[in-house]
Amino acid sequence: MYSIIESEKNENLGNEPNSVKLKYVKLGYHYLVSNAIYIFLVPLTIASTHLSVDDFVHLFNYFKINPLSFTLCTVLTVFLATLHFMRRPKQVYLLNFSCYKPEPGLMCSLEAFMKRSERSRSFSEESLAFQKKILEKSGYGPKTYASKSLLDVPMNLTIEEARKEAEMVMFGAIDNLLAKTKG
Repeated sequence: MYSIIESEKNENLGNEPNSVKLKYVKLGYHYLVSNAIYIFLVPLTIASTHLSVDDFVHLFNYFKINPLSFTLCTVLTVFLATLHFMRRPKQVYLLNFSCYKPEPGLMCSLEAFMKRSERSRSFSEESLAFQKKILEKSGYGPKTYASKSLLDVPMNLTIEEARKEAEMVMFGAIDNLLAKTKG
């Protein structure tokens, strides 16, 4: 028995380094892509510190003779800078927040909800037991709110009621948020 458990541990450990390696490969790729502009600019900056004034004059004369090279370098620089600034995530500032709180008539305890589910006669005893188990494990308490369509007997599970509920929650939260930010 000990050897079976030991071999299972070894198999699990055998797979673990591959997932760890893949995690670090993804992380490295993310850093490489996110900081690509800096990775290219640092060596160029270091190289330019070793150039003398004569080297810059020579480069200027080369571009003067060959305008196509100058144009391509300029376009490439502008394109890469634009690409870099457009790919950066936009900063989002949280001005305020709002949570929707329904009317007190929609508050329903676990026991009341289970009684309504039994009265609807839509569920078998097995389904009701499973529903109660799930609700208990999900933290459904005595001051939990439920939608109006679930509290009606029989339950009114229509698209129209779902739309009304979604409007009530979304518009209620947004109206509350806008009222907070006005003042």
